[in-house]
Amino acid sequence: MRDFSRLDQFLTKLSGDIYPEEPSGIHTGITDELIAALAKAGVVAAGQRVLDIGCGQGLALERFAKLGLKPTGITLGADYGICLAKGYDVREMDQSFLEFTDQEFDILWCRHVLEHSVFPFFPLSEYHRVTKQGGHVYIEVPAPDTGYAHQDNLNHYSVLGKSMWQELFRRVGLSLIQTIDIHPPLVKAETYWAFLLHRANG
Repeated sequence: MRDFSRLDQFLTKLSGDIYPEEPSGIHTGITDELIAALAKAGVVAAGQRVLDIGCGQGLALERFAKLGLKPTGITLGADYGICLAKGYDVREMDQSFLEFTDQEFDILWCRHVLEHSVFPFFPLSEYHRVTKQGGHVYIEVPAPDTGYAHQDNLNHYSVLGKSMWQELFRRVGLSLIQTIDIHPPLVKAETYWAFLLHRANG
């Protein structure tokens, strides 16, 4: 049996870099706009099970619940207790080690989480595993080399280029439906990339 103790020690050390994700006007607006767009397109519908990966303090969980979906969130650190206090279905769980059964969710929602992974190819394979055949995955990440220099954030380990993200999605079996460039109205020039993905049947 392989010894993964060094990996465990490494990840435990990195856990000290986790910080609370307090709601902001910019991110609230983007979340509202994108969830509304997915609902209009028929991607989001009442009764679906949705997993919010890195749910922060429950911003998207609240929106999904109001639309009649069945949201579950995962997060780490102080945000876990905040979500529990608000009554959300939330689990203290790392995105790389999802403790859910295969094909459990209709939709995965993942805003600004993958850049915090030291090995994003692995959590992406987990995203694919827990998404139902025919289901959708929404992923949003910051672009590198913008005015906010996300690659310099000590809690960011994978601020990749757009084509690299798209290739990783393809490798795990997620098909690209749409890419959206988001330019939030901030003091410095900023770009986020949003990807709507589909897990095909079979």
